[in-house]
Amino acid sequence: MEEHGKPICKLVGEDGNIFWILGRVNRALKENGKADEAKEVSERVLASGSYDEALQIMMEYVEVE
Repeated sequence: MEEHGKPICKLVGEDGNIFWILGRVNRALKENGKADEAKEVSERVLASGSYDEALQIMMEYVEVE
């Protein structure tokens, strides 16, 4: 389900491991036909310099619930 052009990704109350979160974001993007964006967000997150920066990047691609 999309809101404002971004897939919704439930993260509240879930594991805070950045790789687990990235997996959830990737799955949400791919399930909504955005495989190219899934690859892009992965590359950007892996190149980020901090946990907070990584979260901000992922929030550009999905609506967090």
